[in-house]
Amino acid sequence: MIINLVWLVPLIPFLGFIINGLGRNTLSKNTVAFIGSTAVFASFVLSVAIFMALGNDTHKSHEVFLFDWIRAGQLNIPLSFLVDPLSSIMLLIITGVGFLIHVYSAGYMHDDDGFGKFFSYLNLFIFFMLLLVLGSNYIVMFIGWEGVGLCSYLLIGFWYSNNNYASAAKKAFVMNRIGDLGFLIAVFLIFNTFGSLEFKEIFPKAAGLISSGDSTIILITLCLFIGACGKSAQLPLFTWLPDAMAGPTPVSALIHAATMVTAGVYMIARSNVLFELAPVIQHLIAIIGLATALLGALIALTQTDIKKVLAYSTVSQLGYMFLGLGVGAYDGAFFHVITHAFFKALLFLGAGSVIHAMHHAQDMRIMGGLRKKLPITYRTMLIGTIAIAGLPPFSGFFSKDEILAHVYEQNKIMWAIGVFTAFLTAFYMFRMLFLTFYGTYRGTTHHAEDHIHESPKSMTIPLIVLAVLSAIGGIIGIPHSLGGHHWLSEWLSPVITHHAAAPDHATEYMLMGITVVGVLISIGIAYNRYIGKAHVPADENAERSSLVGLSYNKFYIDELYDAIIRKPLDAMSGFFYRIMDTKIIDGIVNGLGWGTNEASKSLRLIQTGNVGFYIFMMVVGIISMLLYTYLSI
Repeated sequence: MIINLVWLVPLIPFLGFIINGLGRNTLSKNTVAFIGSTAVFASFVLSVAIFMALGNDTHKSHEVFLFDWIRAGQLNIPLSFLVDPLSSIMLLIITGVGFLIHVYSAGYMHDDDGFGKFFSYLNLFIFFMLLLVLGSNYIVMFIGWEGVGLCSYLLIGFWYSNNNYASAAKKAFVMNRIGDLGFLIAVFLIFNTFGSLEFKEIFPKAAGLISSGDSTIILITLCLFIGACGKSAQLPLFTWLPDAMAGPTPVSALIHAATMVTAGVYMIARSNVLFELAPVIQHLIAIIGLATALLGALIALTQTDIKKVLAYSTVSQLGYMFLGLGVGAYDGAFFHVITHAFFKALLFLGAGSVIHAMHHAQDMRIMGGLRKKLPITYRTMLIGTIAIAGLPPFSGFFSKDEILAHVYEQNKIMWAIGVFTAFLTAFYMFRMLFLTFYGTYRGTTHHAEDHIHESPKSMTIPLIVLAVLSAIGGIIGIPHSLGGHHWLSEWLSPVITHHAAAPDHATEYMLMGITVVGVLISIGIAYNRYIGKAHVPADENAERSSLVGLSYNKFYIDELYDAIIRKPLDAMSGFFYRIMDTKIIDGIVNGLGWGTNEASKSLRLIQTGNVGFYIFMMVVGIISMLLYTYLSI
C-alpha cells in the first residue's frame, strides 16, 4: 500500500541535503539544482499518490510505525507518521510549493557563490517541515518544529557576512526559542496529564474525560498557543518575521508562504480537540489574531521596501488565520493556509523577479513603469494581488469570506475590525502594485532602465503555475450559499469534528457584498492616489504626520522591546558581570589561588634540605600518631 511508503516523503529531501551538502564545492550548479529540485518533486509525486490513496480509502487515518525511538519507564515514543486528511493536504502544499521555489531558486541564485549550500539548506528545511506535519505525536512534531527553526536561522542569515543579515537571523532564532519553550512546557504537561504523547491516545481521552474549562487544559492550550505565537509571528512575538526579509527572496517565499509560519496554525488545528475544551484560550487566540491582523495591515500601509510590504502582509494574513481558529472555524483557517500558500508564494517570488530585474534594489520609490519591461511578472503579481485583496472568484475571496462569516456569528465588533483590515489589505497591496508597475520609471539613470528585462523561464514558470493556483484555488471551498459543497470541510471532517456556526445564506450574501464593495473602494482610492495623482512616498528623512510616522516606523515596537527588555537585561548582565562575576566568583577563585600560593610560600621555608631535621620531624610525627592512638582508646 502506497501509504506505508510515506517515510520516503521526508527521506528523499534529506538525501538531497546530504548529497548537495557534501558535494557543494565539487558538483556543478546545474547538478546541484537538479538534485535539490528532483528530490522535492519526487516527494511531491509520492504525496499526490498518498493523497489519492487516502481519498479512495474508507479508513481516513493511518499510522505508519517505523521503530521505537525512546522507551523509558512509562514513556514510550515511537518514530511513526500519521497520514490523515490534515497531514496529506500539508504534504501537497509543502512539496508542491516547495518544488516551485526550488526551480525558481535555480535561476535567482545562479550567480551566488553559495549555490550548493543554499540548495542543501532548502532540502533540509523541507525535510524538517515534513517531519513536523507527519509526526504522530508531539515529540516528533517538536523535532520538526525545532528543525525548521534551525533551518530558518541558516537561510535568513545565508549572507552572514552582512552584519544586519546575521543579526536578523539571530533575532528570528531567539524569538522563536521563546515560543518553543511554551511548546515544550505544554508537552511536559500533556504527558503528565494523559500519560502519553500520541495523538491517538490524547485526543479521545481529552474528549471523553476532561470537562470544558478544566484548568489543566487551559494551561496546556495556553502553552501551545505561546508556541504557535512564536512560530507563526503573532503579537507580541511577530517582529522577527519582517526582519527575516534579510534572507534571499526564495527563502522569504518558503518561510512566509506555505511552510514555517503556518506551522502554528497546523499545530492548533491538529490539537482542535484540546482547544475546544478551553473556550477562554480560544477567545484569547481570536483577540490576538485580530490585533495582529490589524497591526500588520497598518504597518504595511506606509512601507517602501517591496519585501517589507509583503512581510507585514504575511503577519496580517496569519492574524486572520488565528482569528478563524479562535472562533472555532478550524477548516476556514486551514482553507486560508492553502490559498495564502498560493498567492503569497506568488507575490514573494514576483517581488524577487522585480528585485532581480532592478539589480537587487527593493525600494518601490525608485521603481515604476515596469509592467512593459516585466509583462509576465506583472500579470502574475496582478493575479496574486487580486487574490489577497479578496475579490471573487479568486482564491483569497473564498477563504477570507469564510473566516469573516464565522466571526460575524461570534462577535459583530470583531467582524467589523476584520472587514476594515480587509479594506486596508486591498489598499496597501494595490499601492505596491501601482508604485512598482505603473507610472514612469523613477530610477536614477536611464542606463539602468535599459537593462531591465524579464526573468528567465526558471523563474517565470513557477510564477505562472502559482498564478493559476491563486486564481482557481478557491474551488476547494466554495460555500453552500454559492452553490458549492465545500469539499475541503468535508475532507477534513475526520480530523476537525467541530464546525463553527455559519450565518444563513441571506446574511452571507450581505457580508460578501459589504466586503467586495469595500475592497473595490479601497482599490479606487489607491488608484486615485498613486496613478491619478502620481503620488510617490516621501524619502527616509522627510517629515510625516504623527499617524503616518507611527506606521512608517512600525509603531516603534522594536524600540519598545529594546527599551523594556534588551536594555534592562543588558544592565542586569553588566551588573552581574562587574559585581557577581568579577568581584565575587572571580574573587573566590582567585582568592583560593592566592591563599594556596601564600601558604606554600610559608611551608616551603621548612624544606631546609637538612637530613637530621627531616629525621627529627619523622620522629615527632610517629610520637604524635602513637599519642593519638593511645588517647583515642
